[in-house]
Amino acid sequence: MEKLLYRLKTNKFLQMLTIFVRYVLGAAFVYASIFKIRGIRFTPRSGENTPIDSLPHLLESMYRSGFYWYFAGWGQLIAGCLLMSHVFSTLGAVAYFPIMLNIFILTLSFQSPMFLLVTSLMLLANVYLLLWDWNRLKFVVLNEPGHYVAQSAPKREQMVWCYIGLLLFVTVVMVRLLNTKQAALILSR
Repeated sequence: MEKLLYRLKTNKFLQMLTIFVRYVLGAAFVYASIFKIRGIRFTPRSGENTPIDSLPHLLESMYRSGFYWYFAGWGQLIAGCLLMSHVFSTLGAVAYFPIMLNIFILTLSFQSPMFLLVTSLMLLANVYLLLWDWNRLKFVVLNEPGHYVAQSAPKREQMVWCYIGLLLFVTVVMVRLLNTKQAALILSR
């Protein structure tokens, strides 16, 4: 398996796909986290009067919990930032997994087909990233992991992806902050 992964990691298309997946998953979490960190509902309307076994009601309950809402937001922001950093992307993929698995189980439980499709794809993409970094993660998982094989790009190329990730992170945060200000203006009318 490791030889196959090593050969796949030399493919330029798969290298670019992996970087793209890291950025997309990270940006999705960063974008979703800003509302939670600012203490704003994820959906524009309250789910208070929806049936108790519905996803909007669960989101409303999480929102009203206060502390959990902020905790989830900060967790998503940190995981997304780490994933987009390129340097700490393996740690970001590891941090992302339990959060995404939790979101997937919730959407599975509430039978929300559209959200289920999105969360399924995000979870699969996260598993792809974990497999991509297997050469690093095997030391945590296996009793006898064997030898470490470094499979990284030249330092200059790595720094380019770090800067792009940082720029993307700042852009997503700024766009989301502008959107939350616009949403607050609309809701206050």
